[in-house]
Amino acid sequence: QRYQRRVRKAVVSTQSTGEDEEEDEGSEESEEELEEEESDCYKDSDNYDVNFDAEEEAEQLRKFREACEDEEFPDEMDTPTDIAARVRFQKYRGLKSFRTSAWDPQENLPRDYSRISQIRNFNNVRKSLLRQSSTEKTVSPGTHVDIHIAEVPLAISSSTSSSITVFSLLPHEQRLSVQHVAQARHPLSTGVVKCKEQLLAQVGFRRYIVRPVFSQHTKSNKHKMERFMPLGGNFVASFYAPITLTNSPAVLFKVEGDGSVTLLSTGTLLSCDPDRVVCKRVVLSGHPHKIQKRAAVIRYLFHNREDIAYFKPVQVRTKHGRRGHIKEALGTHGHCKITFDKPIQQSDTVLLPLYKRVFPKWHFEYF
Repeated sequence: QRYQRRVRKAVVSTQSTGEDEEEDEGSEESEEELEEEESDCYKDSDNYDVNFDAEEEAEQLRKFREACEDEEFPDEMDTPTDIAARVRFQKYRGLKSFRTSAWDPQENLPRDYSRISQIRNFNNVRKSLLRQSSTEKTVSPGTHVDIHIAEVPLAISSSTSSSITVFSLLPHEQRLSVQHVAQARHPLSTGVVKCKEQLLAQVGFRRYIVRPVFSQHTKSNKHKMERFMPLGGNFVASFYAPITLTNSPAVLFKVEGDGSVTLLSTGTLLSCDPDRVVCKRVVLSGHPHKIQKRAAVIRYLFHNREDIAYFKPVQVRTKHGRRGHIKEALGTHGHCKITFDKPIQQSDTVLLPLYKRVFPKWHFEYF
């Protein structure tokens, strides 16, 4: 029995050593494979920075920092000290309520609006034109048709590899207008895209280079501008483009330096309406200096008495939800007395929101 026990122990020990050797061999093989993969990834490490563009890298870093700051402190900025606030923000206005306050869409229009067309009652006109086009005689699918096209460029007619796509346009679709497309960011797109940056838009069968303005997708008569393309949720991109009457898919791309395109967002056509108001918001911030019941002395919001008198009709608010009105200026260094609906805290921040209507940047060319 003792002999049998010794034999069993010897067999178990030899089996364990064999398994350990196999595990060691497997781990050595896996380490060798990882080393080979790493060597393949960095085999051209000497030429890694050959195509490195320092200016482009600095620009990407600047936009990334601006996006992070805008996400942490949305639309906030310090009141400038080298120029009067009434001059710097002379195109802005204060609104008692962004949702319900009136804004005339026909005032202070840019000169670019003289180049575009507007369709009154866009939805009704679109339905009537689509109904009219459906009753016209068309060629049934599968029918052989010979089409003679005049004045074809020589580069296209002499090329045997390129194909020509023929399509028809509905009435008014050859005119330019302000086009709005509802978009959602693609999950694989994580880069920072700034407002009015040059992008490639494809709406239906037409593709063109544009500089869109991003805004929130809401049902209000005014829509807040987004400084950067949102990473989550829906938004609206507005740009100058030909009128499209049909319900068409819309896709936004970014054209890289080497000519390749990167998918940014997908969505559908929303409307072609130049009267859609997109407002840029700027928030000036100040801090309480002295508090006495519902009144408080605020500093750093302005820097001279003239600016206080200019912005006196604008309603102010705090981050904790208090609302107030400017009563009077104190001294000559921008301190002002503000009365709130309830007492505020010393750690609170006083905000003065201002709004200005923005328009897309004029840039249109077929891609």
